[in-house]
Amino acid sequence: MAESARFDWPALMRLGLVRLGLCPADFWALTPAELVLKLGLDQARAPMGRARLEELAAAFPDHAPGLNEGEKDG
Repeated sequence: MAESARFDWPALMRLGLVRLGLCPADFWALTPAELVLKLGLDQARAPMGRARLEELAAAFPDHAPGLNEGEKDG
């Protein structure tokens, strides 16, 4: 394994034991993917909130401005 690809075990243990408050047995039972998720380091986006939904609805309305509900434009 290349030097740059090695795990920094002391840092990982510090994150798991100190930041997350895990006991050693729980820390060692985690998979790397589970540890990443627990630390919030995954790259997943947060779910869309109401403010963003309303922003998108205003930018892309279901009907053209000036039409009554149910009327078609063009």
